[in-house]
Parts: sequence; structure tokens; C-alpha cells
Amino acid sequence: MPEVDEYIAVGRRKTSVARVRMLTGSGAIIVNKKPVEEYFTREVLKTDLRRPLEISKMLGNFDIKVNVNGGGPTGQAGAIRHGISRALLEVDPELRATLKAAGFLKRDPRMKERKKYGQKGARARFQFSKR
Repeated sequence: MPEVDEYIAVGRRKTSVARVRMLTGSGAIIVNKKPVEEYFTREVLKTDLRRPLEISKMLGNFDIKVNVNGGGPTGQAGAIRHGISRALLEVDPELRATLKAAGFLKRDPRMKERKKYGQKGARARFQFSKR
């Protein structure tokens, strides 16, 4: 049975969850069955999710297929970056120090604070009127 070089990892940020599959290939990145250029319109997000590959010098080595759901574009891009970083560790465990120094292995714990009762939002209050 031929061995297929496939690396699978999960990345998370805010409420987004990205399931990343990396296969040896030409460097194509597909997000939810669309090319990354079509899925993300902002250039910042596209460069952000490619950063782990640039740092590890493996930019054109893998075809990446991603299923991502939940959250908005920024959270999804962050989740994909986290997933790619974790998958790169499966490829080469020696990249841990490099990726960790860049902060790509840490799951960003910041979440939206819940709205409180008797208030307009999490921190914002209703306008106070003395009279």
C-alpha cells in the first residue's frame, strides 16, 4: 500500500474552527472548496494565513485543503493559520521553536464578552438621565 503524505490538524480562533489537510504538492490553498484568493478578499488575511509556511520555508511544498466554519473572516484566517502551524509540526517537529517564537502555536484565547442584563452590551450602559 503506497504511503500518502497527508497531515491533518485543527486550528481555532474566537468561534472559528478550521480543519486543515496538507498534502505534498504545488502550493495551492483551497478554503471551503474555493481558492484562497476567492474566499478571502482582504490581502492582510491571505498573507496572515501564509505566514507559518513562509517562516518554515515550505511555501510551495504543500497543497492545503481547509474546511472552516464559525466566526468572521479574521477569526477564520486566524484559525487556518493555527491549523497550518499545527500541521507543519507533524511534518517536521523541529519547527516547533520557530513557530512558537512567532506565536503561531498558541490558540488565541480572546473571546467576545457576553452581554450583561440591565446593560446595553458587555460594558456599555444605557444612558443615565438625572431628570
